[in-house]
Amino acid sequence: MRIITGKLKGRHFNIPKGLDVRPTTDRTKESIFNLIEARVFMEGTQILDLFAGSGNLGFEAISRGARHVTSVELDAQNVKQIEKTAAEFGIDDQMRIVCSDAQRFLNGMAIPYHFIFCDPPYDYPFMDELIDQVFEENWLTDEGWLILEHDKYKDFTDHPKCTFSKAYGRTIVSIFQKHPVDSE
Repeated sequence: MRIITGKLKGRHFNIPKGLDVRPTTDRTKESIFNLIEARVFMEGTQILDLFAGSGNLGFEAISRGARHVTSVELDAQNVKQIEKTAAEFGIDDQMRIVCSDAQRFLNGMAIPYHFIFCDPPYDYPFMDELIDQVFEENWLTDEGWLILEHDKYKDFTDHPKCTFSKAYGRTIVSIFQKHPVDSE
């Protein structure tokens, strides 16, 4: 895996064999960050990365100017790998890595984030509940985005908070906002 742009541009990190992750592809990652940078800002933001896996999206966010990333990952091996990579990149002071189930983490005290990256397994059975929980418990700032990666078997375009949905290969990226702007 590599960091596409920013202060860590070109840095690579390995994902050891045996880690149970499905990293966001460079194409999809670049598209997500281009969407963010075309419409809002990344500099100085607070990020929550649910289902962090390898930490790929969090590392890219810090490289592009995010102030802090909280990575939530259930697999302890993945957590150790994220910690190791953050230390190698010299950004461990900008990261909090939590070994927890995403929904259990969201049951805690809500801290509003500017962006929430959410890349659960495609067969994750509680996607709808997770989206609702983010909004009901105020996990986003007023201008914040929930960025969900999912497959074609889920369609969120009719969700009242979904403002964007586009396929990138077999991955669909859907963006949800607290106060969607009317397209009329």
